[in-house]
Amino acid sequence: MLNSFQNIDNRILDFIENYLRFPLLDKIMTIITLTGNCGIVWSLLSIYLIHSDKYRMVGYRVIISLILTAIVGEGIIKHLIRRSRPFMKVNQGAILISKPISYSFPSGHAASSFSVAGVFIIQNSDMSIYITSLALLIAFSRLYLKVHYPSDVLIGIILGLSCSIAVCSLFNIGV
Repeated sequence: MLNSFQNIDNRILDFIENYLRFPLLDKIMTIITLTGNCGIVWSLLSIYLIHSDKYRMVGYRVIISLILTAIVGEGIIKHLIRRSRPFMKVNQGAILISKPISYSFPSGHAASSFSVAGVFIIQNSDMSIYITSLALLIAFSRLYLKVHYPSDVLIGIILGLSCSIAVCSLFNIGV
């Protein structure tokens, strides 16, 4: 069963490599993935929100969701699963960014991005579409740059959304 999932992961990465790669997109995806490094874009957004009277509670929910996501994904799951990254395979060649040193599963970029998107979706915010679009781009960039398998990204998305649901449930809003 796991072998079947690995085959699907590899086929999707091969498709991206063979049909979607071109120099301009290489540059764009590198920039997009950098915005998600260490959750910087999301941390800056939450700081901005906290300093706004109107959106202060949203900012707190975003921060708490990010922290919970990091603890579960980066602190626990990655160290239990210990999955190697796609670029570590013999035939994967050079990658366009610095090689990540942590494990691959789940994608921290996808998890943090969707923990934030989830808060905005649950709050029924007008910004949901923009936040979710950026989250999708960041998640896809991880596949494009060969630092995650599709299943890493999918589980990262599920983890992020789950953490945002848990946090918003604690605050008794929207869920």
